[in-house]
Amino acid sequence: MKRLPIAAALILLLGGIGWYALGSSQSVPGVTDFSVQAQEGKTSDADLSLVEEMSLGKEDAPVEVIEYASFTCPHCRAFHDGPMKQLKADYIDTGKVHFIYREVYFDRYGLWAGMVARCGGPLRYFGISDLIYDQQSEWTKGEPAQIAANLRKIGKTAGLSDEQLDACMQDSAKAEAMVATFEKNAKADEVNATPTFIIDGQKYSNMSYEEFSKTLDEKLAD
Repeated sequence: MKRLPIAAALILLLGGIGWYALGSSQSVPGVTDFSVQAQEGKTSDADLSLVEEMSLGKEDAPVEVIEYASFTCPHCRAFHDGPMKQLKADYIDTGKVHFIYREVYFDRYGLWAGMVARCGGPLRYFGISDLIYDQQSEWTKGEPAQIAANLRKIGKTAGLSDEQLDACMQDSAKAEAMVATFEKNAKADEVNATPTFIIDGQKYSNMSYEEFSKTLDEKLAD
């Protein structure tokens, strides 16, 4: 489980996000730069309506599950590679669970990944997310420019055009809103590690499928 000191993570994220790589003046093509606005506190004015809640399953399902996860978190990848597939088949697709996925940003790369995942809209979001998790050990390697290129390649594999990716990865208003939304939700739900689950308002840490299934069955029986 990856620990998240919220305030410290936000300072690192907002202070370093964008075209400027690891304190150098080397630019990363096709990635938005809002570090100046962030350092001046302008993300507090972000338009949160720009960030759509991404979910699976029936909205009126009897149990709601919210997952807080980072695209750069190995434990989150393991969850999506295993338990999530079973949960989707047994609980989400059968109408028992409404599943909401909320992105956590430990670093600029997790934010960039979220920008690419959201570029395809709600219909493609989870498919692109699966590709990002499946290739986590590959796309996270290299210098910032290479990582940006790796994420673009994943987006193109999912059918996004260069023009779409340019627009998404240079959308500073959306990036600011994503960070502000992350901060608001993580604070409200007291999230300090990933993955974290909120099941019908109660917080849980990472679980096996068996533990998750038992918890959901208890909620469904109430």
